[in-house]
Amino acid sequence: MITASPGPRITPPASTPPADWRQLWREAVTDAGELLELVGLAHLAAGLPPADAGFALRVPRGFVARMRHGDPRDPLLLQVLPQLAELDEVPGFVADAVGDLAAREAQGVLHKYHGRALLIASGSCAVNCRYCFRRHFPYGEEMAAAGQWRQALEHLRRDPTIGELILSGGDPLALSTAKLEELARGLTGIPHVTRLRIHSRLPVVLPERIDDAFVAWLEALPLQKVVVLHANHANEFDDGVDAACARLRAAGATLLNQSVLLRGVNDDAEALAALSERMFAAGVLPYYLHQLDRVQGAAHFEVDDARALALVEALRARLPGYLVPKLVREVGGDPSKRPL
Repeated sequence: MITASPGPRITPPASTPPADWRQLWREAVTDAGELLELVGLAHLAAGLPPADAGFALRVPRGFVARMRHGDPRDPLLLQVLPQLAELDEVPGFVADAVGDLAAREAQGVLHKYHGRALLIASGSCAVNCRYCFRRHFPYGEEMAAAGQWRQALEHLRRDPTIGELILSGGDPLALSTAKLEELARGLTGIPHVTRLRIHSRLPVVLPERIDDAFVAWLEALPLQKVVVLHANHANEFDDGVDAACARLRAAGATLLNQSVLLRGVNDDAEALAALSERMFAAGVLPYYLHQLDRVQGAAHFEVDDARALALVEALRARLPGYLVPKLVREVGGDPSKRPL
C-alpha cells in the first residue's frame, strides 16, 4: 500500500456554466500517470502496473477534483487507481464472480431472481472502479440495447412473472436519452412490467448526466421508478451530486444506494456512518453493503466476514435503523442476495 501524509483537497476551478455531460465524458482522465499528477502524486508513477493491469483507467475530472491532494490513501483515488496487486493470482478470485453468464436468457438479459429481469443496457461506464465485478464481462457480445432492444423486449413479453425491469451495465445512463426512450416505447405493450429500477454510478461521478432531457424522460415514464446509486464514501458527495439527486427525486424516483465494503476505502465504522449520514442528507437511503464480489484482480480490497459483521454492529449502535445498510453477499445460483 502506498503511504504518505494527507494533504488538502484539490481546489476546484472557478464556477462556469455546466458543460454537456457527453463532453465531460470525453474529457475523462484515462492515463494513470496524468491522474497521479493531478492529485500531486506524480512521483508514484513508477509503481503503476503495466497496461493498467489489463483494465483501462477512466475517471471524470469532476470526481478527481473531490480527491485529497497529495494523499495516496485518499478513498476516492484508491477506487480508481490501478495497483500492482491486481496482477496477483489469488485462489477463489475468478473472471465471472457472481455467475452472470449462467443466468443469461437472451442477448444482454440476465434472469437470476423471481419477478425481476436485469438488462446489460450498456458496456460503458464513466468511471472504471478497480473492484468492478464485471471487469471481465464480454460486453461486446451481451448488449441488451442492440437491435432496438429486440431480444430483451421479447423475453420480457414471454414471461408474465416479470414485474420489475433492472437496467444495469456497464452503466445504463451511458446510453443517450434517445436510446432510453426507445426502450420505454417497447415497454408500453408489456403491462406486467410495472417497475423500472436503474443502477447507475453516473449521478455520483458525473452528475451532469441528470440533465433536462433525462429528467423529462424519467418524469414521463408511467412506471414506478427506483434509482440505485453506487457510492462508497461520503467524500463522493458534493453540491453537484446533491443537485442531481434532487432532480431525480423531483422526477418521481425513489433513491437508494449500494456500497461495496473495500479494504482501505471504507472498512471503518466512522467512514460508513459518515456515508450513511451524507447520502441521507442528499435524499438517498442506504440499501445494501456488499461484501466484495471475488473477481480476478480485486483481492486486495477484500474485508473478512468477521470484520464486516463487526462494522455493521457498530453502525447499529450509532445510527437509526433506516441508515444501516443490509450486509450481503451475492452468490451465483442463489435465489436472492445472501444476508450475512
